[in-house]
Amino acid sequence: MAEPILRLEHVTKSFDNTPVLCGIDLEVQPGEFITLLGSSGCGKTTTLRIIAGLETPDSGRVVLEGRDMTNVPPEKRDVNTVFQSYALFPHMTVAANIGYSLKIRRRPKAEIAQAVEEALHLVQLEGYGDRMPSELSGGQRQRVAIARAIVNRPRVLLLDEPLGALDLQLRRQMQVELKRLQKKLGITFIYITHDQEEALNMSDRIAVMRGGQFEQIGTPAEVYDRPKTDYVARFVGTANILHGVIESAENHVLQVRAEGGCVPSLCCGCGKQPGDSVTLAVRSEHIEFCEEGGIPAVVREKSFAGGMLRIALTLGDGSELVASRHGIDIDLEPGQPVRITWRAECAVPVEEASE
Repeated sequence: MAEPILRLEHVTKSFDNTPVLCGIDLEVQPGEFITLLGSSGCGKTTTLRIIAGLETPDSGRVVLEGRDMTNVPPEKRDVNTVFQSYALFPHMTVAANIGYSLKIRRRPKAEIAQAVEEALHLVQLEGYGDRMPSELSGGQRQRVAIARAIVNRPRVLLLDEPLGALDLQLRRQMQVELKRLQKKLGITFIYITHDQEEALNMSDRIAVMRGGQFEQIGTPAEVYDRPKTDYVARFVGTANILHGVIESAENHVLQVRAEGGCVPSLCCGCGKQPGDSVTLAVRSEHIEFCEEGGIPAVVREKSFAGGMLRIALTLGDGSELVASRHGIDIDLEPGQPVRITWRAECAVPVEEASE
């Protein structure tokens, strides 16, 4: 693996004696698209501001391309930031906005003009250079903000929820375009969002944040299919969480007694033994209905949204699981008793995250 382009080494930060970052460590590879995913207040924006040099950590180091940049001012870091608010100069044309950073560096006019045209081409806004920001749509203004950030080809581009102000359809379109642009430029993207779908669609890796720490760092498939904690399982993809006791463990498969039945779970190196308590995560789309075996449940309600049928199930202890199916209906009615199970590889043991 190549030398990381960016390293955060045990970075801490507090505001008014309230810890915001609690000793985080992160390595980012050259050309990687990594997303910091978490709810409001988890520390992701503070992390981004520390990388940009807009905040100074209380302890720890920020290392960019092998150089300690912890106390280096923002303008001397080869890092640019794209904000949700666009922050375009309203009195300047699109071209002037994009070329502003090159102008203050006193680059030749011909060089600036060429760089601006190349940036407009990359964000698919050729011919828009003479327009004012007020003449553009929200999506076009966001593209101008991105063009302004990439015009001098920074080594790392930081994006702080840049699509948050766009409507759903445009946001999905911009997700595709951003990923295309990142791969074409080869620039390292560090992206912030609280939108799990956005993170899963765009990222090479996802760092799930909670309470100023990284709960899990991995590829979208790892985070979705193999969550490490019940928090990650619930936050990324809304998994069902089930508690039980291991009856047997053989060939990396656990048989777990839970809520009046027995269900399987994959266990690769989890260290669990028969008799141990275990917490399982299983995605709603993996729950199957069976004639015998499994766990008894009762259908509570059915609802349909976004092409998926959601079936809410009540277990013996009153807790709820959710099964989902493509399509508009299934031959089940509220109040009907059923039995549910899943394939072993569709359920994984998870740690219970501390409060």
